[in-house]
Amino acid sequence: MRLAAFLLATVLVVFHLGLVFSGLVPNLISRPVHLALALPWILLVPGQSGWRRISGIALTVVGVGAALWVALSSERLGDQYGFIESGFQVAVAVVLLGVVLEAARRAIGWPLPLVALLALLYGLFGQHIPGEFGHSGTPLRSFLGTLTIAEGGIWGSLTGVSVNVVAIFVIFGAVLNAGEAGQGFMNLASAAAGRLRGGAAKVSVLSSALFGSISGSASANVASTGAITLPAMTRLGYPKRLAAAVEAVASSGGQIMPPLMGAGAFVMVELTGVPYTQIMAAALLPAILYFVAVWIGVDAYASRYDLKGIDASEAPGWREVLVTSAFFAIPFAVLLVGLFVIRVTPQYAASLAILAAFALLFFNARGLGSWRGTAERIESAFVNAARQVSMIAAIIICASIIIGVLAITGLGVKITSLILSGAGGMLWPALLLTALACLVLGMEVPTTAAYVICVSVAGPALRELGLDLLQAHLFVFWFALLSTITPPVCGAVFIAAGMIGENWLKVAVTAMTLGFGLYIIPLAMIANPALIGLTATPFLAIVTALQIALALGLMSLGLIRRRLGPWRLVLIAVGLLVVFARPLLGL
Repeated sequence: MRLAAFLLATVLVVFHLGLVFSGLVPNLISRPVHLALALPWILLVPGQSGWRRISGIALTVVGVGAALWVALSSERLGDQYGFIESGFQVAVAVVLLGVVLEAARRAIGWPLPLVALLALLYGLFGQHIPGEFGHSGTPLRSFLGTLTIAEGGIWGSLTGVSVNVVAIFVIFGAVLNAGEAGQGFMNLASAAAGRLRGGAAKVSVLSSALFGSISGSASANVASTGAITLPAMTRLGYPKRLAAAVEAVASSGGQIMPPLMGAGAFVMVELTGVPYTQIMAAALLPAILYFVAVWIGVDAYASRYDLKGIDASEAPGWREVLVTSAFFAIPFAVLLVGLFVIRVTPQYAASLAILAAFALLFFNARGLGSWRGTAERIESAFVNAARQVSMIAAIIICASIIIGVLAITGLGVKITSLILSGAGGMLWPALLLTALACLVLGMEVPTTAAYVICVSVAGPALRELGLDLLQAHLFVFWFALLSTITPPVCGAVFIAAGMIGENWLKVAVTAMTLGFGLYIIPLAMIANPALIGLTATPFLAIVTALQIALALGLMSLGLIRRRLGPWRLVLIAVGLLVVFARPLLGL
């Protein structure tokens, strides 16, 4: 079983790398094969028994078969222009939709598949709804065909993002994490901040910022870096709720940190057409501000609880730091050279970086590793990559059903109108409605997938209200992170609390206090557009960032410091005024 899993994982990794190196492969081949390779990792989970195991096997067989049939028949299906011609094709369409819904349900639970199912029912029966939210109806074979045998629906552009962008960067993160890169992040952070007041928490902030940028999931960040930072904080006497909250908040922030933003930066390139360098520059200052706010909050807590730094005897030496840092520095250097010197596509540059990271799996901090250790690292890299790619594929392909129905029925335009009318045609109420939608849609969904879903639904409304394209996308991307630390579904908090044995609600409250920048900074980007204009107006962008850093510092102290009395509200109010002075004064 273990060998079979490794071989299947190898096929998945090689297939996605092969797509990058082999040139153009028709979408109606690459995207169905992507689904076929992902389904076993979702539906055939070790340890299943009874009906769940039997149904998993059956769904895998029919789902993989249907997806491969589409790939093998792609040339003929291309001539049908999304219209199903036979009863067999109807059956294939029904199987694909059903398997995609069930795979997403098993991957992340009910919320997203339920929305997709409601969208399908709307597409099938919405013509019977009176008023403006009904539609004129679509013939069944045309509706099913558009969703399942054409380059729309489950094989649409969102799935293309999963195949061509997200999968490659997830593989990159998994290969890096399987080697010594994670230890390199930890050693570098320990050397930089370990001896400071509250040093263990500040190490967690730095290491999670570094590692989080290459990972597509805040929960995965917590599980990876938290395994080291949480015991260290506990040993130094940190309150459990604070230790878990620091890890959850720092790991969530890694998703907004350039250069990779958990692959979100490259997904944004695909969706907006904005050059990567411009997106990276726009995202940099807000991400730094987030970690500045967390750092100030950690320092305030350290003062409150008299938390010492890490003892010098436990800190890594500079030689160890330099050696282990090479395990992430070399692949990152290859990636950046590919992007900015050779000027190849992000996917191609990431593929070259994967090869460099793979070569480093044969080494450890002491030199050439043993064959057994190397084999275990390679197996870990491939299997973890396959699992993560498959989970995101299941989510994005399920979301593609929703996007397909929005396009077929025109519901997307009606949702835009609903947001606009609900907000009274005003920007700030529309932003708050969008934030609420992001919180709901982002529940239990990795950040990049949540962003893709949310921006497809809410992006057009924000654009109509006058937001710049990049402003709208960055705003939605940030708020897609809300559910990582915000109850009721706060995945990063649940994992951190479970790892340390603390009540999750206590951790969530502390995490929201530490990570309040997640709620304020996206709004600050709208109130102060210069913040994301680093390439156009660098001086103004830096001055704006310093202004907002001051405001975040005041608010952080107001939220965390003890014995402030009425000054607490004054600090928070002044901080908010500094952030939002521009729109309040009508500037």
